Amino acid sequence: MLINLSNHPSDKWDAKQKQTAMEEYGWVEDIQFPAINPNATEQEIAELSQKYLQECLLKFKMANIPVSQPAHNEAVHIQGEFTFVYCLVNLLKEKKIKCIASTSERNVIKEQDGSKTLIFNFVRFR
Repeated sequence: MLINLSNHPSDKWDAKQKQTAMEEYGWVEDIQFPAINPNATEQEIAELSQKYLQECLLKFKMANIPVSQPAHNEAVHIQGEFTFVYCLVNLLKEKKIKCIASTSERNVIKEQDGSKTLIFNFVRFR
């Protein structure tokens, strides 16, 4: 099982990312990434990280996955606001839960009006 904790719901992933997730992890469970207040204190980030740690642990428990020794194909896909991600990844690693992120190729299309369109093509999980 892959827990997707990001601002990008798995049902919006491109075909390659979905297929890779299914091949490597079996299925994906989404947890919406929280809106992080830029004025939040370190203590508030720590408390929010604890809350999301518990939510991840509950998802693994409901899937009957022993979080004390998770199999190699269980992980949390986590991407978002850096300080929250850093804090939560450290908590997950303490529980021996693998954390991954998506890598992508960034393609920029310059429009005639000077604007840019960014297209991100999934490459792999790291």
